[in-house]
Amino acid sequence: MNVIISNKYQTLLGTLNIDVIKTINGEFSVQDLVNQFSNFYYNKMVIDITAIKNYQNVNVMRELSMNFEMDKVVVLLDDSPQVNSSMYLSQLVSVGIYNFTRSVDAIPFLIEHSNSYKDVASYQNFNANSGNFVPTKEESTPVKLEQRVIGFKNVTEHAGATTLIYMLKKHLQDTYKVKAIEVNNNDFEYFNDKTLESADFMNVSYKISNFSDVEVILVDLNDAPESICTEIIYLIEPGIIKLNKLIRTDRKIFDKLRNKKIVLNKSVLSNNDVSDFEYESGSKVFFNIPCLDEKLDNNKKIVEFLIALGFSRLNSETKRW
Repeated sequence: MNVIISNKYQTLLGTLNIDVIKTINGEFSVQDLVNQFSNFYYNKMVIDITAIKNYQNVNVMRELSMNFEMDKVVVLLDDSPQVNSSMYLSQLVSVGIYNFTRSVDAIPFLIEHSNSYKDVASYQNFNANSGNFVPTKEESTPVKLEQRVIGFKNVTEHAGATTLIYMLKKHLQDTYKVKAIEVNNNDFEYFNDKTLESADFMNVSYKISNFSDVEVILVDLNDAPESICTEIIYLIEPGIIKLNKLIRTDRKIFDKLRNKKIVLNKSVLSNNDVSDFEYESGSKVFFNIPCLDEKLDNNKKIVEFLIALGFSRLNSETKRW
């Protein structure tokens, strides 16, 4: 059973699908938490960082680290520039706090898989000072406004995100500066393309921030939080078995996907079939992609999909089909 200590993000933390034995809400000193939980048994403690008084001061976070087993603590960061600065994150790592995230969606993963130093070492800057730090605007903004970070999420099992991203990158790379990253997987290696990147769960945000000169980043999300992307595409393979299995697993899945960008992939549906799918599921399909040959350099359907996503430079390209 888990403990939740919340403040600003009380409502968000209340949506977590985890076993909770105790929840407290408010603003507390580290000593307040020690007094309440020093003899209290729990599996993991989830802390909304805004629930800790003076959390901007790294010495307060050091005090937290000294009084609790940090592999049993998950810290949800707030959205303030200071907390999201490279300096502050480096200081968290320096005081032994490894299980931190900006996304509520990532918390269940960290409850089951505590980070080691290796998972967060990339955040550490050994020139970081130990006091308070106010970042410059550039340091607090990891992604340029004009950069698109597009995440691909398989809604049905094996809906083809990895191969689709490979094809999209291949078609974009002549007209856009583009990178492709897969998270917590190594399937990209089978395409024999050394420009394809892989990253683990905690390092993907850092890797994305290093691609500041890249216009488009395509991310095979797997179980990574959607918050690392500027937009998400939800892939569904619309076969009978896949759809029935999906609905039996989560009967409210299409309610959750309402107003999301749904793409049918590896689809054998006609236009009329797509209309029926939309009516029966109560959803709107953004694009219908049939089974494609990933070996082709020029695929008309992939280009049409990219143009629909707003990659207008492809409109002026001469393509031979």
